[in-house]
Amino acid sequence: MYFFSTRPLHRLLPLALAVLLSCSSGSDGGTPPTPTPPPAPAATTFTNPLLTAGPDPWVAQKDGFYYVMVTTGNNLQIRKTAKMSELGTAPSTIVWNPSVAGVTQRDLWAPELYFFDGKWYIYYSADPLCCDGHRVHVLENASSDPTQGTWVNKGRIANPTSDLWAIDGTVLELNSKRYFIWSGHETAPNPTQIIYISEMSNPWTLVGPRVELTRPTYAWEQNGSPAVNEGPEILQHNGKTFLIYSASHCSTDDYALGQLTLTGTDPLAPGAWTKLATPVFVKNPANKAFGPGHNGFFKSKDGTEDWLIYHANPLTGEGCSDTRSTRMQKFTWNTDGTPNFGTPVALGAALTRPAGE
Repeated sequence: MYFFSTRPLHRLLPLALAVLLSCSSGSDGGTPPTPTPPPAPAATTFTNPLLTAGPDPWVAQKDGFYYVMVTTGNNLQIRKTAKMSELGTAPSTIVWNPSVAGVTQRDLWAPELYFFDGKWYIYYSADPLCCDGHRVHVLENASSDPTQGTWVNKGRIANPTSDLWAIDGTVLELNSKRYFIWSGHETAPNPTQIIYISEMSNPWTLVGPRVELTRPTYAWEQNGSPAVNEGPEILQHNGKTFLIYSASHCSTDDYALGQLTLTGTDPLAPGAWTKLATPVFVKNPANKAFGPGHNGFFKSKDGTEDWLIYHANPLTGEGCSDTRSTRMQKFTWNTDGTPNFGTPVALGAALTRPAGE
């Protein structure tokens, strides 16, 4: 038996439409939400160079940030970044400008940043006139962030008995003492660059003798004129102390890295350092790395990896110019505990970011 509704058709149509809309909507009767697209995957690689103009790169690490300095010539700048692979987009802050500070200085080179005894210090080379008067100078800042606060000029740091031409100052901390290491001249007229060390009584004062660590004696250290040992940098690992330095003149493609190892107990003692007869990091023309050198070291974000930062020219014959670009690459350790820097990697090659980024 069939039953037919006695309701007029025009009264049934609105009811049917409401039922259909209810079935097609969400549980709350509203419009279904638009699906959120998945986040784009984070980049896992980076390419060199980090900076297209960045000679003499240096990295300091503190409280989850990297502070990077390079030679700019006229002032001192600090780039602050949480990720070294993103250095190219990090903001740059001018922290010292001699002309603004009322100090007569030119040709500011090779700045290095340290945190000692609750304060920041910058060591940099500068000339009051031109070309033959370089000395290493010291700035101090009590701010927790070196891109903030006020930098105070502490003057130049020099050995009191041998205050001669000096550049590329760096610091060794060993057995609760600090030592200053730099590249300088034996005597005023002698252009050969030698690396020296002196003990420090505070971050801006040297005491005791000036001790020679290395001078250019091998043929690979004597390319260009004058012969050069410069850019000393300390690398410590598993109780061993190494001094990595740059050799040959920066005007040549053969600027390279050499190595001293502290084999004695007193870094000021004659014969306490052993020098390798061969370089540990050299040019790679196929990878557009000419004159690689004047480096620094840092740890990956998670502390598990060791990284080398350095400058190199992309083309032959570019010498000491601003074409020296900032590059970085991971390095490893040999079975005897010495560092293995490998060879300069190719410009533009995709490299895995430092672990933890």
